[in-house]
Amino acid sequence: NSYGSWYHGNITRSKAEDLLSKAARDGSFLIRDSESIQGAYALCVLYQNCVYTYRILPNEDKKLSVQASEGVPIRFFTMLCDLVEAYYSPNMGLVTHLQSPVLREEDVDEEPESNNLPPQLPPRNFGANDVKESDTKSSEQPCKSLSDIYLARLQHMDLSAACVCEHEQAILEYFRTSICLDADQVQNGNPNLPGLQKLILSICKTLNSEIFHILPALEIFHKALDQQLSPGIGQYPKHVGHSLSLRLEKLTKLLYSIEDKAKGSVFESLGYEGGHRKSLIPIVTFEVKQESLGLPTKMFLKVDVESGKLFFKKSKDGPEDKYYVHNKILQLVKSQKMHAKLVIVVETEKEKISRKEFVFDDTKKREGFCQLLQQMKNKHSEKPEPDMITVFIGTWNMGNAGPPHNINSWFQCKGQGKTQDDTADHIPHDFYVIGTQEDPLSEREWADTVKGVLRNITNISFKQVAIHTLWNIRIVVLTKPEHENRISHLFSDSVKTGIANTLGNKGAVGVSFMFNGTSFGFVNSHLTSGSEKKLRRNQNYINILRFLNLGDKKLNPFDITNRFTHLFWLGDLNYRVELPSTDAEYIVTKIKQQQYQELLSKDQLSMERDDGKVFLHFDEEEITFAPTYRFERDTRDKYAYTKAKATGTKYNLPSWCDRVLRKSYPLVHVVCQAYGCTNDIMTSDHSPVFASFEVGVASQFVSKQDPNSAPQGGIQIMNCLATLLTKSKTKFFIEYHSSCLEKTVKTLEGENTEHSDGSIKVWFGSQVLTPIISDPEYLLDQHILICVKSTDCDESYGEGCVALRAAQFCYTEFQVALTHHGEKTGVLTGGIQLKTSEGKPTEKLYDFIKVERDDPPTQLSSQRINFYYCCLGSHRGEDGKSSEMFDNPLYGSMGLSHGRSKDQDHLTDPTFASCKPPDGDPDRPPVPTPRNRSFTYSDAKLQPPTPSTSHPSASKKPVVPSRSEGGMAPNRPRLPAKSRPGMPEPQAPKPRDYRDSSELPSKHRLPARPGQLQAHKDSKGNSSFKFPDEILKSNDTRSFLL
Repeated sequence: NSYGSWYHGNITRSKAEDLLSKAARDGSFLIRDSESIQGAYALCVLYQNCVYTYRILPNEDKKLSVQASEGVPIRFFTMLCDLVEAYYSPNMGLVTHLQSPVLREEDVDEEPESNNLPPQLPPRNFGANDVKESDTKSSEQPCKSLSDIYLARLQHMDLSAACVCEHEQAILEYFRTSICLDADQVQNGNPNLPGLQKLILSICKTLNSEIFHILPALEIFHKALDQQLSPGIGQYPKHVGHSLSLRLEKLTKLLYSIEDKAKGSVFESLGYEGGHRKSLIPIVTFEVKQESLGLPTKMFLKVDVESGKLFFKKSKDGPEDKYYVHNKILQLVKSQKMHAKLVIVVETEKEKISRKEFVFDDTKKREGFCQLLQQMKNKHSEKPEPDMITVFIGTWNMGNAGPPHNINSWFQCKGQGKTQDDTADHIPHDFYVIGTQEDPLSEREWADTVKGVLRNITNISFKQVAIHTLWNIRIVVLTKPEHENRISHLFSDSVKTGIANTLGNKGAVGVSFMFNGTSFGFVNSHLTSGSEKKLRRNQNYINILRFLNLGDKKLNPFDITNRFTHLFWLGDLNYRVELPSTDAEYIVTKIKQQQYQELLSKDQLSMERDDGKVFLHFDEEEITFAPTYRFERDTRDKYAYTKAKATGTKYNLPSWCDRVLRKSYPLVHVVCQAYGCTNDIMTSDHSPVFASFEVGVASQFVSKQDPNSAPQGGIQIMNCLATLLTKSKTKFFIEYHSSCLEKTVKTLEGENTEHSDGSIKVWFGSQVLTPIISDPEYLLDQHILICVKSTDCDESYGEGCVALRAAQFCYTEFQVALTHHGEKTGVLTGGIQLKTSEGKPTEKLYDFIKVERDDPPTQLSSQRINFYYCCLGSHRGEDGKSSEMFDNPLYGSMGLSHGRSKDQDHLTDPTFASCKPPDGDPDRPPVPTPRNRSFTYSDAKLQPPTPSTSHPSASKKPVVPSRSEGGMAPNRPRLPAKSRPGMPEPQAPKPRDYRDSSELPSKHRLPARPGQLQAHKDSKGNSSFKFPDEILKSNDTRSFLL
């Protein structure tokens, strides 16, 4: 073995630094796998409390060499241990010679679970050449015993079922002699089992000849069914080889395909009646109250999704003469104070705007009504592509038992917790993502079961996007037929985290794809069980994060938490309620009383997330349902929290093992509409968990502008300061990745400043990025992925994301938490400015529903951004007040920092940040100081975009319920309660908010409007834009606000 105890395998860079810091001795070293180059290593050496990293690279001959100081001859080594031995000598180009190896920490493997053992494999036999002559007799014994076993089994079976006598004789003969001959063939390197093949051909002789007659007829039938969809598909080769199994496989696939296509055709034909499609979503009537002359009056709202009409009726069976067509229903505004109240904004016959207020029976009825109206708007939209879809997420540990006959409630989000109203039962989701664990069914059986359930509920034959299985862990993704052509870049993968990370009884499966211009990732995981194995579960999560290979391969520096616009993580995560086993009855009592808060405060997953150890920056909807594990089967009234084992009684306290979490890019639309568990599916000791999400998506953009005449867009990122939690002695640069860029952009090397707290501050200059399309409709949906890398090993020291929508109107400051392999590694602050061509974004479907503040607070302290992911500075109008435009969901949470909560007080106002450095931090360069005026890049005042239909002015402002990582939803992302030691919390300076440039001190007054993009015309009259010199030169000064 070429590895010594100093080799630590694929541990993370931060883990290597921690181990060396604990060693605290110059010359301490270890070797780990390189994170940037497959097959390479990283030599990490401690010297004067700093970690120096050197790459060990293999050449074409697989010989290894160290990338050390220039001028030192390169030496090549065949074995890694020889290389280490040589570098114990001084003057080899390292900062210091190797002296003291840091030994590898031994992993403690989990105990195998009795019901999750790997499949039993037959004993391996060895050929005569592999054993001594004296052992020949013993090598024949397994073959003989194998024959005896099968012959004994046949004696207890009714062979008359074989029907044909010659088949019975052929099977007996195979087990008597041929099976031993096959074993000999395997020993000699032939795995084809010729005896078995001969037996199958003999038994299937008639079938084999029949297949030649059957296949051509089936192919013609299949081609006829398929012709209406895509002519040309269904061409099969006439010869498929002589293998019977290949012909059978083809026959099976053809039969399955014929069955699917025939069913699809029949269902489609049944969906039409008299030339009109039969309603998929039935008409629903809601009883509401409307105030008239101060008295509540009963009214009925009838929603016909298929015809696109909303009827207002005074009695349930009254006339239907008063109705509004879908395009005359302008907006739904939910009351925040009265959860059952809703305002419907409509356009009347005389093109006037009318607000109609109604009170529903309860919040669920109001939500059901809103979902139906949104479905109506979506169904009758004139847009060629959707800008919002719904996604169902389900996870169920099936407990190695098949499902019951009826599992409709799972897919209809019925049961406990945040559930959907009955009126939404027939609204289909666009995607169904189902994760199962301990699933005993075959892929085909389970996929057919789910498709059948959805067909019964929605009358739609859903299409299978992907299915991936690791042992008994499975993920299935289904979609509506009309979305098939919108899906691309499909990937699936799995990671084993079972015993020694080699067994698949625990692990994860994942699927990723692009839906038009939006990337999705889904991970279903089954983590280590046992209340005491919390740390092992944490490590499972990190391993899945690092090694699950999904998404765009160009984003190699980023793990899966930064590769997707929306990432959903589901499964049996196995985190438990951390209370003593003696409290079992107390826990059950609390559950019966539906008092979950005390138990949730001891939920291991919540505590680990609070400490920033797992699922950093993920969001989970509030849990309002009972623990989903461990029930007695066939009932949901009793928890079976004890389990008799050979080692004694094991306690499995009732716990929320089954969870759904998500992480999305900043300033994208995502709302959780349901999160709960079923009550009536009882075949397993787990209850199925469901979640439903409303998700904003971007289209495959086609610009309406002439690319030759449209001005070139620009994205300027400036004044970046990275604070990195590392002891590495290296230089850094930034990589910018985005689908809106033609290629990855790298900055110049940054300037380091070391601090006594162990962190490093790195200052980077300005960088102008050129997008491939400058249309704001496209650009405002894009994100820039940022990766801070080392120059020595090209390894990532932190990744983050900035939304271009943040800089829609003017220069904006941002603060991004940097993470790597699930750990917080630092913070990046800076500014961003966007230049687009003319045009304004169209309204999105998710703007249709808003939330109205009944009593607008002076300070929005209850609304906050997840600052650990992406923080944006505030924006004010000329009067110093928050602009109303930021109440529009299109602009997310950009105006949220006026009222500062305890989590916000480190933000500054970028629209007027003083150039004077705050006390105690002279290292940060100046922030450009755009004048505090309206949202425009020219001297002419440009009003914020107004909707196509004007709404009446009112004292109550509608606001958006949610934007990812910055929305106003009450279910905001969890913030870690602890930060990494040695990481100072940024302090908030209090700059003067100058209202006019005349009030600026002379040394800060600028001759032009910095931060403003100015238009120029060339000799041909073509427009172009230039970034102002004041901003481009701002990196010359070395003071900065932090």
